[in-house]
Amino acid sequence: MRAATSPIALALLALAGLAAPVSRAEAHCDTLDGPVVADARAALAAGDVTPVLKWVRAEDEDEIRTAFRKAQAARDASDAARELADLWFFETVVRVHRAGEGAPYDGLKPAGSVATGIAAADRALADGTVDGLAAELGAAVAAGVRARFAAVRQTQPHATDSLTAGRRYVAAYVEFIHYLERLHAAVAARGPSHPGSTTHGH
Repeated sequence: MRAATSPIALALLALAGLAAPVSRAEAHCDTLDGPVVADARAALAAGDVTPVLKWVRAEDEDEIRTAFRKAQAARDASDAARELADLWFFETVVRVHRAGEGAPYDGLKPAGSVATGIAAADRALADGTVDGLAAELGAAVAAGVRARFAAVRQTQPHATDSLTAGRRYVAAYVEFIHYLERLHAAVAARGPSHPGSTTHGH
């Protein structure tokens, strides 16, 4: 799967069934192999906090700079101290980043816990092409619509046969309509109003 994608495409991925439903889908940034921690690692390795500052608001820079200096100082004590200092810095950056999004922070998640659709988006951005993901996304959405439409059409002729059959039709109809409502809502959604925004919707 290759392509750069958007929050709209990620929402459609989940709705279409390409990605498992995840209640914290936007929490891409709180995993150990996510982009925030990746830049935090790079900052510590280079001895320069700059790579990670883009993940926090301007008003939060001082907190991150202070945490960076403390982590750098602690890393020299021992290998164990380095490991603890790094983890503390990762947690600090992610916590501050999440607060800037207005989102809660409930700890770092293990590597590999990023939702399928979001991982595909990151790979696509690395590949630099949207064509493959767009094609798969379109096909998955079409399949989802067709399957729900078929369920309605199959149950509709028998809707008056019995109460059970009527409820089966209503359930299929409601699922079909709600699915389309979710898709249309995702397509109509707008992203950040300007490129310089530091609010990241993961």
